[in-house]
Amino acid sequence: MKTSSAFSKFVYRFILATGMGAVISSCGTVPADYKSTTPEFDMATFFNGELKAYGMVQNRSGKVIRRFDADLTGTWNGNEGILDEDFVYDDGETQKRIWKLKKLPNNNYSGTAGDVIGVATGQSAGYAFNWHYTLAIDVNGKTWNINLDDWMYQLNDSRIINRTVMTKWGFKVGEITLIIEKLD
Repeated sequence: MKTSSAFSKFVYRFILATGMGAVISSCGTVPADYKSTTPEFDMATFFNGELKAYGMVQNRSGKVIRRFDADLTGTWNGNEGILDEDFVYDDGETQKRIWKLKKLPNNNYSGTAGDVIGVATGQSAGYAFNWHYTLAIDVNGKTWNINLDDWMYQLNDSRIINRTVMTKWGFKVGEITLIIEKLD
């Protein structure tokens, strides 16, 4: 596999894992700047029903290396939810991820998925939501643990912009940008 192709596959697997957000190393604090903004982000409300996502993965220098679409279905029972994600990449590759989510007190959330190390945790304030998480990603037969700083900004009742910075050993290795739209 070519180096650029191997990195593309790495980022591809990584982005699938982050479709919605996911694993935590440590959780950051949502800046006070967002607390009085609207609409107020609520994962159980926004990620409930059918959604569509469109995104791209960029390498550390900003070059777009992958594009994707994703179909998401969220279901909630009280404070526990499932987010089922099906990704299709521009090269035809597909990936599936199923998140188990929990709404916690004080605008906090947690989540797990098959390729997430430990438990993802995050917090919302106003229209902003921040996850910190670690994904186990296969890169040429080796597993890399990649740290993500994942921010979601709810633009209105039906759209979110999601920006994620990926790091390894403290160095930026890529970014993910996606738009998520509610269909119902």
